[in-house]
Amino acid sequence: MGLTITKQQLAELDRVNFEGKIYVIDHAAQVEDAVAYLSTHHALGFDTETKPAFKRGQVNKVALLQLATEEECFLFRLNKIGYPKALEELMCYESIKKIGLSLRDDFAALRKRTGKKPQNFIDLQLFVDKFGIEDNSLQKIYAIIFGKKISKSQRLSNWEAAELSPAQQSYAAIDAWACLEIYNHLTQSKIQNKPIDNKAK
Repeated sequence: MGLTITKQQLAELDRVNFEGKIYVIDHAAQVEDAVAYLSTHHALGFDTETKPAFKRGQVNKVALLQLATEEECFLFRLNKIGYPKALEELMCYESIKKIGLSLRDDFAALRKRTGKKPQNFIDLQLFVDKFGIEDNSLQKIYAIIFGKKISKSQRLSNWEAAELSPAQQSYAAIDAWACLEIYNHLTQSKIQNKPIDNKAK
């Protein structure tokens, strides 16, 4: 029987906090150094955020692209800096794994900013199947493995705001970082041939 978690079980869990450093990249001059640092890692957590559209027919471009290591998260404000070539190239590096969730939606949104197809991405929705996890939302996957809850309260906030609030920064960082944490944990379990710790139950 596959691993699942109910809404009630999820609601009872403590909320996860991101304890690492968050870097907001909102000027083009910051991009090169950020990408150079991220390029030294073999795997990165990935996510994007887009300003919600409440009018029929209105479609907004990706406003934020998040890339996380185990201890930091870089928030690239694409609505302010565009899609710099250095960042575009990083997304295409075949030597660096990028771990995300529901990537089809992210890629479709990114196509409005670039014609290049991102390379070496792992979609957790497909990856977790091998480990008997039936739920495929980030919130539920994280809860099943780590026994903590990811808050989704900022999901529909304004990602094109003049300044991102601390709550927005934390939310965005957690979504990318959690993808990497899940991948690392499951990969380690596979290497050591250990069963998954189902801490949510």
